[in-house]
Order: sequence, then C-alpha cells, then structure tokens
Amino acid sequence: MRHDRLPDGFGVRIDPRVRTYSGGRFLVGGSPNRLLRLAPEAAAMIGDGYLEVTDPNSARVARRLLDSGVANPRPRLLPSLEDVTVIVPVHNDPDGLTRLLSALRGYTVIVVDDGSDRPVRIPRSPGNRCRVTVLRRDRRRGVAAARNFGLRCAATEFVAFLDPDVVPRTGWLEVMLGHFSDPKVALVAPRILAMDPDSTLLARYEHTRGSLHRGRRESAVQAHGPVPYVPSTALLVRRLVLLGEGGFDESMAAGGDIDLCWRLDRAGWRLRYEPAARVAHSNPVSLRKWFAHKVTHGTGVAPLGQRHAGMAAPLSIPIWTAVAALLFGSLTRWGAIGGTLTLVATLFRLRRVFAELDNPTRVAAIYMARGFSGGMWRMASSMCRHYWPVTLLGMLFSRRIRHLAVTIAVADGLADWFIHREAGSLDPTRYVLCKRLEDVAYGTGLWWGAAKLRDGAALRPTLPPN
Repeated sequence: MRHDRLPDGFGVRIDPRVRTYSGGRFLVGGSPNRLLRLAPEAAAMIGDGYLEVTDPNSARVARRLLDSGVANPRPRLLPSLEDVTVIVPVHNDPDGLTRLLSALRGYTVIVVDDGSDRPVRIPRSPGNRCRVTVLRRDRRRGVAAARNFGLRCAATEFVAFLDPDVVPRTGWLEVMLGHFSDPKVALVAPRILAMDPDSTLLARYEHTRGSLHRGRRESAVQAHGPVPYVPSTALLVRRLVLLGEGGFDESMAAGGDIDLCWRLDRAGWRLRYEPAARVAHSNPVSLRKWFAHKVTHGTGVAPLGQRHAGMAAPLSIPIWTAVAALLFGSLTRWGAIGGTLTLVATLFRLRRVFAELDNPTRVAAIYMARGFSGGMWRMASSMCRHYWPVTLLGMLFSRRIRHLAVTIAVADGLADWFIHREAGSLDPTRYVLCKRLEDVAYGTGLWWGAAKLRDGAALRPTLPPN
C-alpha cells in the first residue's frame, strides 16, 4: 500500500464557494455538495481558511478536506524538472513539432513518429535547446499507441504528454509539478486556451468555451464534478502509476482521455485541474473541421457508457429535483401545487440533515435553492445538447414546447456566456449561436455513437436520491 501522508509544509485552503458555520465546525460545499463535520480541534487548525501540515494530526485533517472537495491544495515542495520527460506523439505535423520544440528549452523530450509520410527530422538550430530522442514507427497506430510507446521508453518519475499543436506558456510545468508532493495525485492538467484567440470567430469562442477548456477555477477531476475529465492534449502524470493502470486504451477512437481519468479515479488516485498552468492550442479554423471535431467528441461517449456504467450519463440530478421540475414544467395549477409540495418536503428533509447547525432552516433553504436551480440548468442544457433531437421532435408537434425550447435555448446560452465571459470574448448573440451549434454537433455524435453500438446507456440520465 502506498504511503499517503501529506508532507510537512503542504497547505490546503478552503474553497471560496464553501460555506462555514458554527465557528468553522461545519462546512457545506464540495463536489458533490455535502455537509462536513469537524471536531473543534480540527476547526481550530484551519483558522482563516488555510491549514498547513505540520504533524500527523494536521496531515489527517488536510487529507479529509482535500478528499471531501471543500479545500484546494497549496503545495510548497517542487520535484525537479530533471524528473520529467516530455512525450510528443506526431503524425505529419513538422511545423507544429518545430514550434513546440522551440518552447521546450532544457527539457528531455521523446518524439514518437507515428508513421509520418516523411520521417521526422529534428533540425539543428539555436531554437532547439532540448534533448530530443526520435522513435520512429513505420505504421500509424494512433495517438494512444504512440503515447503508450513513449511512456514505456521513458525512465523518469513523471511524464508530460504534449500534442504537436500546442505551445506551453512559461512556468507551465513548475505549477503542475508541485501537486505531486501529494503522494495520492497521479495526474495534473493545465488550462488550454486558443493560440490565436483573435484570428476567427470560432477561435474566440474556443478560447473561453472550447471542448479542451476546463474553466478558470481550480478543481479536482471527478466524473460528476465541475471538471469531469481533462483532455490528453496536455497532461502531466506519474509514469509508474500510468503504466500500472495500463496506459491509454488503444482500442478507443475517441474518449480515451476520459476513460483514463475515470480509471485512475476509480483506482483511488487523485487528479487535479490547474488553470494557473497554461498551454496554447491551435484550434481548427474552418467551420467544417470544427464541427467534425465536435461530432467525433460526441461519438466517444457510447463506448464510455459501456465501460463505466452510469458515469457517462448525460444528465445526473437528484430525484426530487427531477420530480419538481417535471411538475412545474407541466404549466398547470396541479403541477405547480405538486412541485411546491415536493420542494417543501425536500426542505423539511434537509432541515433534519442540518439540524446541528445554528440556523438549519436557512441553510436547508439555501442548499435546496442551489440544488434545484443547478438541476434545472443541467436539464435545460441537456435539452439543447444531449437531447436536442428529442427537443426538436417535440417542437414539431407542440407550439408550447416550441416556445419553451426557444426560450430555454436563449436563456441557457446567455447564462453560459455570462459565467464564462472574459476580456475580448464574443458578444452574447454570436456566443449563443456558437454554443448551440457546438451542442448540435456534440449531440449528433452522441446519438450516432449510441446507434452504432446499439446501446442507449450513454443516453439514459441518472437520478441519485440526494
């Protein structure tokens, strides 16, 4: 069994979205939302929201805060950059490879030539200041196989995977390496942004809401959390852990990065998303390539549904939220009464859960309001993304559904723009159009992949009790 104690000097800070009550003895938050009870001695260690590991007791409290999702790590120890090998799988992209290598000065790099038409040659120029080894494979076997081949050839403790269409920013590796001072962390991923966000409309959209973009907030990576997976375009991993878990699944045409994240999570390892580490990505600039990429992304969900039962569900909301939403959605008087009674019953149930707090009714009401509004938003998003063919069919036969669907599509898009907007972002109208077009592409791939496998597991929502 591996040694999981956090080292002295390691810090954790309570997430700003977590609410504390009764002098810090009760914390409400995390992913999924939960009530965390702390002994008075443990609450006193946290102080102003920060805890530094100094002994076994503080290490146990810090571990509990991290594993509950209510705190984020603040490591101070940094493994050596000499302990990292960068693996670059490449197929017919010499320009991208040259650009990437010029940004990897001082690193040890393994380039896996995955059957390129012209064998990769590393030019000797002042711009290439890294130690590069080229491994040639005469027949193309796919990017997953190329990554695994490089992984087996590496000898360092950590391995960074970078695709040739990315360029890491200064400090990207140092920021991610610190997380590995936690012995339970197996994988860390950076924030991936558009390389030239001002070049096209699609590039500006991808800069803030692309499929590779995991957002601005640091987070643990968990199947049903705010960051359910991270793309394999740029990753940093423990080499022996990845080898022990079988590496990337070479049989998967799409979704291999999601499969890897979920396998590591299920094995008990911790995965982190670190937005302070940044990598620029060259996105498809043509509408056709962009749309095709989103469709391909969607086709990978059905195989994931077969391998990871329930984890690939497009929608996961508590039963009480689904019942209340359906009753209110009927737009009838009895539906409104039934929905109200459902929420009232939920409020009383939650009040018993929070009975130890100073004001259990208020906390239960806040918790219920957040859960219901979040569930409603997820349902609205799924109508436009995962279930858009069903929504479209309903619109053809019902004027009420037609009006409701259009309202939801616009409101959901505007809310998404408001949350993810940044300086230089698209205006709301074009953002919503890009968002809805992306959803159509992804949903098309989702239904096409399920039809090919004749398996609807990836289309079924899950309804957990809480």
